[in-house]
Amino acid sequence: HKAESLEKLFEYRVLNVRNLQEQKIFKIRSSLTRYIREFLYDKEFVEIDTPKLLAEPTEGGAEVFKLDYFGKSATLAQSPQFYKQIMVGAFERVYEIGHSYRAEPSSTTRHLTELTMLDIEMGFVESHDEVLDMVGDMTQYTLKRIYDEHEADLKSLNAPELKLPKDGKIPRFTIAEIHEMYTKATKTDVTGEKDLTPDEERWICDYARKELGTDLVYATSFPAVAGKFYHKFKDDGTVAWGDLLFRGLEISTVPLRENNYEKMLEQMKSAGLDVEHEGFKYYLQAFKYGLPQHGGCGFGIDRLVQKTIGLGNVKEATLFPRDINRLIP
Repeated sequence: HKAESLEKLFEYRVLNVRNLQEQKIFKIRSSLTRYIREFLYDKEFVEIDTPKLLAEPTEGGAEVFKLDYFGKSATLAQSPQFYKQIMVGAFERVYEIGHSYRAEPSSTTRHLTELTMLDIEMGFVESHDEVLDMVGDMTQYTLKRIYDEHEADLKSLNAPELKLPKDGKIPRFTIAEIHEMYTKATKTDVTGEKDLTPDEERWICDYARKELGTDLVYATSFPAVAGKFYHKFKDDGTVAWGDLLFRGLEISTVPLRENNYEKMLEQMKSAGLDVEHEGFKYYLQAFKYGLPQHGGCGFGIDRLVQKTIGLGNVKEATLFPRDINRLIP
């Protein structure tokens, strides 16, 4: 499992996956998703399945895969975003573990074109804190279980020692605070950035592990300019959105959604979207008929596996990875 050997690893995946040491990665992966499901089931979430074949993208953008669908233009789903919000109006708490597709021309250790995502949405929440706490508690539960029940396998794979906050509360820093701390520590001015740079993610995670004794940390209160039209914007110029970071990498985005129909229309128009577009019809119906205040997350399963074990590349955590160079085996 060295950077220069990965192409050989994937080319002979059929053979190397028979190696008992290699199998441990995917047994751990299987258990991680099982523990996530156990936690969510206990919290009364309903598992749903949503389409991965969609009509033309309503939001535009070049990061979608397009294909012919009986003479019509279709795309592969980037996320179940619209569907899970719609389902909050029926089941209140829903989740899905499924594949998402991103046509990002990125060849890095953290990107895939076909990825496995956990998507959560929960309704009737009182605040953004409730959503952050739920996702944080789920992650801690899952990591504790995996380190307890796969202790020998993790040691044989040289996984890092697990550190979680003793009081169970994942520390939170605003984006502005992290920018300021990082700039002061490294003399590299990032205060104008609307998001964290990859180096900032690594830096704040190192800080949290050394100074606060935790592998998990939240970056919160993104500037409004970074928000999506479906996010809940706050009066202080920020958006109710947090990123959960784990050992130097963002593994989950955890926002609160806008649930008011008129406000949603206003934010969509401000984002330059056509509210009359056929692709928004059923999404907007849900808001028109009433949705509770809700929030959720998009959570990268591949990244969780990678960082739990301490692998150098997210592709190593994937049986048959897909990136800009690989469509086989």
